[in-house]
Amino acid sequence: MKQDYQDLLKPEIINSVSGLSLIARVIVDGHLSGLHNSRRVGQGMEFSQYRGYEPGDDLRLLDWKMLARSGRYYIKQAEVDTHVSVKFIVDASKSMQHTENGLSKMEYVRILVASLAYLSRQQGDAVGLFALNDQRLQTVFPKAQKQHFNRLLLELINIQSTGKWPEQALELEKMHDRSRKELVFFITDLYENNHELTNFVKRLKTSRNEVVLLHIMGKKELEFDYKGTVTFEDLENGNRIKINAKEAKNHYLSLLNNHIESVKDQLLAAGISYERFQLQEPIGAALQTFLKERGNLS
Repeated sequence: MKQDYQDLLKPEIINSVSGLSLIARVIVDGHLSGLHNSRRVGQGMEFSQYRGYEPGDDLRLLDWKMLARSGRYYIKQAEVDTHVSVKFIVDASKSMQHTENGLSKMEYVRILVASLAYLSRQQGDAVGLFALNDQRLQTVFPKAQKQHFNRLLLELINIQSTGKWPEQALELEKMHDRSRKELVFFITDLYENNHELTNFVKRLKTSRNEVVLLHIMGKKELEFDYKGTVTFEDLENGNRIKINAKEAKNHYLSLLNNHIESVKDQLLAAGISYERFQLQEPIGAALQTFLKERGNLS
């Protein structure tokens, strides 16, 4: 499909199951055409290919017909499923309503999650969605069926960005399965008051999973591209502050960069990956991140 997904970034398309599914398909097919299912070779049920016998191999895997025909010992190899559970945990606090150039953070997140979930489903993985704020937890537990993907998209569209991120995310255990291989994406703008988001994502990491924090920010947030006297409103608590943009810019950027570097250092120490995405930025980089982290679990 040759269509540019940027042409599809309209609220009426993003906020419908069929439209979101179309956007995801255009993005994934456009960037990863020819993608094959994730498989590894080992002992399994479905025959894949032969290889030469090596000392220590299970003699039950010898192909006696090949021995009769060729006089050589060959082992049957088979494809073994390496499917994992892919979970998307979305920060559904009110700060995710921040909008630039007609696209909110949450709308960008819908596109991002839909695309990654579509790619996951192409891989044969089970996909699940969890959206959390201090008022509600939305859950779609991981499954691999096609109709489940549509349900995930519907729940993704129904996320309401409201309230705050809870100080104590007691629902963590409802989202976590420590007994299985998991690829967990935590998607947030990292708007926090007391390290509650950073502490939450660190608690997600286990020895059996890969955890990635996807940090969503607007261009104006990153560059403080404002002029004159500007009044800012905190979307979560309603507080307002009036500042001179020119005088505040350097101080703001210094605090922001220090915060981001601090979070990145903490996540690196915990074995968690960090990726930052800017509103309107192409999704292709997120797909490459998925493939890299997905490969670590194979």
